[in-house]
Amino acid sequence: MKRRFTWALAPLALGLLLAVAGCIKVGPDYQRPDFAFKVPQTYDQAKSKVPYHELDRWWEQFGDPQLNQVVGDVLKNNLDLQETAGRVLELRASFVQSRAARFPTVNLNGSGKKQRTTTALNLPTNQTTGYELETYQLSLAASFEVDLWGKLARSEDAARASLLQAEESRRTVAQTVVSSAVTGYFNIRAIQRRLVVNQNSIEAYTRSVEFVEGRYRRGLTSALDLRQARRSLAQAKAATPALEQELGLAQQQLAVLLGRYPEIKPDPDPGIDYLARMRPVPPGLPSELLLRRPDLKAAEAGLKSLSEKIGVARAARFPSITLTGGYGYADNALHSLFTPANELWNLALGLTQPIFNAGSLAAQEEAARARYAQGVSVYAKTVLNAFAEVEGALFSRQQQEIRRQLLKDAAREAAATQSTAQNRYIHGLQDYLSVLDAQRTRYNLDDQLVQNELSVLTNRVTLYRALGGGWAKPPALAKAEK
Repeated sequence: MKRRFTWALAPLALGLLLAVAGCIKVGPDYQRPDFAFKVPQTYDQAKSKVPYHELDRWWEQFGDPQLNQVVGDVLKNNLDLQETAGRVLELRASFVQSRAARFPTVNLNGSGKKQRTTTALNLPTNQTTGYELETYQLSLAASFEVDLWGKLARSEDAARASLLQAEESRRTVAQTVVSSAVTGYFNIRAIQRRLVVNQNSIEAYTRSVEFVEGRYRRGLTSALDLRQARRSLAQAKAATPALEQELGLAQQQLAVLLGRYPEIKPDPDPGIDYLARMRPVPPGLPSELLLRRPDLKAAEAGLKSLSEKIGVARAARFPSITLTGGYGYADNALHSLFTPANELWNLALGLTQPIFNAGSLAAQEEAARARYAQGVSVYAKTVLNAFAEVEGALFSRQQQEIRRQLLKDAAREAAATQSTAQNRYIHGLQDYLSVLDAQRTRYNLDDQLVQNELSVLTNRVTLYRALGGGWAKPPALAKAEK
């Protein structure tokens, strides 16, 4: 019996020999593709070669504790982040499934049955007798596919790349959500400051109406001047509801990002000079962008997954070897089940080679190669768009800084013009229309300065996102991993 068992081990020994000898991974090994466009040594809109240092919590540089709390709540409660966290966990489980295919599967089977049967002893008299039959079985079955051509290894690598793609996509969503929240917060502060400018103009126009009414009662000015002053005051007041509506909608949008019901609550402006707190941003080197931006890393991980799937489709055209075996006991009595006489075992080696499939397997391989070629184009386009975002943000920053300085000069001159026009009007050297025009110009420039400040802040947020700033892991994912 021992000799027969030894000969029966031959298929298993052959399979183990094939496994030890190593697998041949058919199909291409992934390499990052070359781009049709040339990546420069420095950014076109920033020639600095100073290394860029990631800021995991870059929003803290603005020195606003309330902004820090908003970002923390977004990372904790945003529904888009919770969805992507679930997607990562799903693909992590899929990766475990793909990896498990490379290991043997072992199943324990047990059964016990007791039944009663009857047998006829004498047909004319219909006499019968009963028998009770017991059967017990306990066995251990195992199977293992020898990954001779690397099909299972390629599948595992493809699943690992898909998992990495999902994780980097989650970080991309985190970037987008945090950037949107910070931009929305700055937009709320900008609207509040525009309301302050509007209120200042209303107060100035109110004083002008009172002043002109006094002159009109004394016969020093015409009714036209009085009506023009009242018209300007009414126009300034009419701008208030529109700004308050814009403020309320902005607060509702931010509440949705925070995972809250879209309520409108009082939120006073802390009066922080955000521009004074901004630090210079060295953009670093363009080549670093491929290693820093999560969306680019996600795109490359997806491309790697497509490359590995070519090997999977290729290996499907070669023979597959499967080892199966089982060992157990079977008997009619439970007390004598585990005896040498009741042993059962089997070992088998199976070989499957596709012979004719009407070109189906070859077509699957060609389709995998075509999907990879498409992926190369998508990846290159994603990289090119990323460079365009950085260059666009750098260029916009330069133009906004120039425009801000010009607006500040114009606002200073507008304030001086308003003061001069009022003095000339008081002394009867100029009509009131010039005073109204000077007032309107001044407060319009003040409003443009506030909007320019928002543009500068928004550009800074865009630049951090485009450069792939560091991001903390969203608590939604961290909690799900426990």
